[in-house]
Amino acid sequence: SSKESNVAANKWNDIPEALQEVKNHLGDGAAENIMKGIKMAEKNKEKESNDVDRASCKRKSENDAKLSVKKEETMLETGNRLIPTPLSHIPLKSLMDIEEELVYTDDEDISFEFAEPVGSTSTRSACRDSEKADALSAPNGSALPQIDKQLQTTLQEASTCYRQNNYTAAVEQFSTALELCSKGAAIDNPFESSPEDISSIASFIETKLVTCYLKLRKPDDALNHSHRSIILNPAYFRNHLRQAAVFRCLERYSEAARSTMIADYMYWLTGGTEQHISKLIKLYWQAMIEEAITTEESFSVMYTPFVTEVKADKINKIKDMFAKKHPDYVEHIYTDPHGLHILPQMARWPSLPPQHYLLTLGFRNKHIGKILERWSSRKLPIFSDRKAPFSPLTKEEAKRYWDNTGKKIVPVMDFIRSTKLTDNLCACSRGIEKLHYASLLGHLQRVEEQSQVINQAMAELATIPYLQDISQQDAELLQSLMADAMDTLEGRRSDKGRVWNKIQKV
Repeated sequence: SSKESNVAANKWNDIPEALQEVKNHLGDGAAENIMKGIKMAEKNKEKESNDVDRASCKRKSENDAKLSVKKEETMLETGNRLIPTPLSHIPLKSLMDIEEELVYTDDEDISFEFAEPVGSTSTRSACRDSEKADALSAPNGSALPQIDKQLQTTLQEASTCYRQNNYTAAVEQFSTALELCSKGAAIDNPFESSPEDISSIASFIETKLVTCYLKLRKPDDALNHSHRSIILNPAYFRNHLRQAAVFRCLERYSEAARSTMIADYMYWLTGGTEQHISKLIKLYWQAMIEEAITTEESFSVMYTPFVTEVKADKINKIKDMFAKKHPDYVEHIYTDPHGLHILPQMARWPSLPPQHYLLTLGFRNKHIGKILERWSSRKLPIFSDRKAPFSPLTKEEAKRYWDNTGKKIVPVMDFIRSTKLTDNLCACSRGIEKLHYASLLGHLQRVEEQSQVINQAMAELATIPYLQDISQQDAELLQSLMADAMDTLEGRRSDKGRVWNKIQKV
């Protein structure tokens, strides 16, 4: 027990500190929209900065003096000596307060995020009486599309049930509303509306179902709704935050951290200006990273700031430093060569030059570490260790692979992504990882989990155009992956002809 406590303490030392300003503040108190999403994201990014797709934050402090590396030795120092400062654990009550303010906020209006980026606070306050207004005003002050009367009545009844804390009845009403949408009853005049308007309405209903199920303490039931709300409307930062809250309730902290990281980026990208909200999002992200590190027993981590390209001899020095700090995790030490990891900071995304970090992982299981390193050398991720990719995978082989490798490496892949906003090899890599994982679950006949993972992959893919500039080739791959994933969910065609399986064969 004492040894485990020491290991946990060492892990805490490698978690970078959230700025004191945050702590002080808390102390005080689907595929069809992809191409349009690409254009929308590019338009927004041009308004702010040419570099926002790579934007991240510059740190001012670090928790462990051992992370500091002399510039003349390794060329990894950021310019100033990193200050070792102990990090206090972020209490659960603080996380509950953040969720109450940002996740469970009572949206009265449907947010037509596709119409225009979030305006200034004054513009939004004109739409609502509350400071928590989230609805977007239509371009040039024009009226938003009129919702179908039957649907509007159903949504009003659902909202009444929600405010009365009758969440079971609210779920029934919101489910009815979603069914009406699927039958075409969304906009009064569908011929004058756009697919984006209908998507916004459906996304709004999905996200309300998420909050209802969370209130009922049924995060498993909320999971698919959180994914679908993002697929329908990836630009809305609260959709990603609600997904993060679901992951937190399921104790999937690495995925919660990634969702929160994306939420913070989306908040800025769509014009969010309130520092109060950004601080809360970043603190939630920080807390999820802490939980992911301290609850994981199979590996430990270390972040190292860097400025210039890091060569092999410098990586070896980093590994030596890691081995001294974490002697229990030296069966295999791996430094992510594709870097560009970012950490939660108080600075707004575009304000300062980005500070990037190298992520070093140490494993107790040598087999898992070696497989991860081998995968990292490929341009596209392949979630399989089969020697003969053209041979069909039997259920027995799939179970053996899952028990020996799959269930051990999935948490590692999720953690790596928790601080990695973009991928410099293939924009679609995170989605492909999840789709390979879904295929394996299909072989294991775990149908419900497979459906959830495919929905999660589609949410990841739908978000990509907002996170980074993508080439025409990536855009075509993105659309193909989304289309095949949708076909799989709807039971069309066999799993053998999917894009991600073809990639695996190549």
